[in-house]
Amino acid sequence: MTQQNVQSARPPRPRSPHFPPHNAPRVWFLTRGSSPTAIALARQVLDHGDYVVAGVVPQEFEKREGQSEDFRSFLEDVKKTERWRERLRVVGLDGRVVGQCQAAVAEAVEAFGRVDVLLGSTSEAVIGAVEELAQSSRTITLVQDTFETNFFANVNIIKAVLPIMRERKNGHIIVLTGITGHLGTPGLGMYCSSQWAVEGYCDSLAYEVAPFNIKMSIVQANMEVNVLTNKMTSVPPMHEYLQAENPAPLARDILSGLLDKLDRVNNPSAVPDVNSPTDSMSTTSPDATLHEPSMGDLLSSDTVTSLYAPLPAVVKSSLIAETVHALTAIGGHDNPPARHIVGFEGVTAVKEKLKTTSEELEDFIEVSNAVDIAARDPEPSASLTDIG
Repeated sequence: MTQQNVQSARPPRPRSPHFPPHNAPRVWFLTRGSSPTAIALARQVLDHGDYVVAGVVPQEFEKREGQSEDFRSFLEDVKKTERWRERLRVVGLDGRVVGQCQAAVAEAVEAFGRVDVLLGSTSEAVIGAVEELAQSSRTITLVQDTFETNFFANVNIIKAVLPIMRERKNGHIIVLTGITGHLGTPGLGMYCSSQWAVEGYCDSLAYEVAPFNIKMSIVQANMEVNVLTNKMTSVPPMHEYLQAENPAPLARDILSGLLDKLDRVNNPSAVPDVNSPTDSMSTTSPDATLHEPSMGDLLSSDTVTSLYAPLPAVVKSSLIAETVHALTAIGGHDNPPARHIVGFEGVTAVKEKLKTTSEELEDFIEVSNAVDIAARDPEPSASLTDIG
């Protein structure tokens, strides 16, 4: 076999993230350091020689709640890797608290002298139709909590880092949202509206900080990336919005199906064998145990329920890979895109939405011209008294 044939028979090498060239290591500030996307990104940039400041919610970390165990495993790997140890700083950060944002940025500057790239990725999803979110004082409070987490937490850290970047006349702010910042999704109304809000904020901010050489980028991942890798909270469903009554493809039904699939991947032995006589008889046996609720059933609970998707390592890695690749390629780039949509499906969906919006604007202009009498007729119009 010739050398050429041997080379062609080899499996293709995995494509590594493209890091823009730079003269000095960058300092990254990751607001939600315990999320799967942030951990994967931190591994990439640390290996590249950059510095990382990772924010974690102190209460979650101390009580080992949420995704803190994944982050602890990452810290163990950092301790074992000599070239990483001096390049990572963990700071307490609840973005909803302005004082913690200011203290975390100050600690980052004290440790590494500056912040080059800020990644605002704080996000949580509230699942429920708009009317379902108005059932009780608890569900109404969730609406405010959604904006405190998804909007104000990102705004607070941006405001804390701006003076540092402005003084140095250099910096790059990246906010990780989703195509839900373009596309309304039934059952995720509050989540979508909070993302639209933060994107409007960033679009306006981009013009204000451009004279200071501060770049602004919005990275829109597919809906599943942010929803499945962060906390999701579901409110009790109303009968009127169940699938049998309402044919709209509500997010609760879609995500319930995804959670059940993930549950089966994690627990393949828990899937009943429909061909087994024992299993078929168990449903009629008087001693049969009640059906245990699946992971997807939790989203239809009659109480407010919060959970994290049980993502197996392989699924998690493939889910976030493209987003992490985009962030490493965009971060610190001299001429980054103002908005980057991750994934072909997302691009297609947004294109269709923009096409529809463009057609609606043309109709709006046509109707506006039709009723704009003053523009076509400078003469004063007759009053009712004149007609009489």
